[in-house]
Amino acid sequence: MNKITPFLWFDTQAEEAMNFYVSIFKNSQVGGVSRGSDGRAFTVNFQLEGQDFIALNAGPEFKFNESISMFVSCEDQAEVDYFWNKLTADGGEESMCGWLKDKYGLSWQIVPKQLGDYIGGPDPVKAQRGMQAMLKMQKLIIADLKKAYDGE
Repeated sequence: MNKITPFLWFDTQAEEAMNFYVSIFKNSQVGGVSRGSDGRAFTVNFQLEGQDFIALNAGPEFKFNESISMFVSCEDQAEVDYFWNKLTADGGEESMCGWLKDKYGLSWQIVPKQLGDYIGGPDPVKAQRGMQAMLKMQKLIIADLKKAYDGE
């Protein structure tokens, strides 16, 4: 197990969420499920892209909010589109600037690796154009960020 492991609190959907996430990320696996005397999952362990997670079914007392999110670095637009579409499916919500909430309310940032080039490049005028373009987007579109950065 990693020294630091995200621990996610769910009302009753920890096992369902684990299976959902494992189905999306290709390099992932179910670790284990501990069940209560009623047979329902209490905690689940899983791994996504080498990162360990633990999830707990502990009731409705706490909900996810945007103060923490999962950051997914994407190689290209196809990967951005894949994760965006999978994580917003079945009740997920699009937000702004590459952020979304999945159907469980967990926030994700789906970010192309090129974003830093277009909002933090060496030319401050170009970077500002890239930033302004990003601020208007929900899902990040690499070609549109590049056009804005280049002044097209």
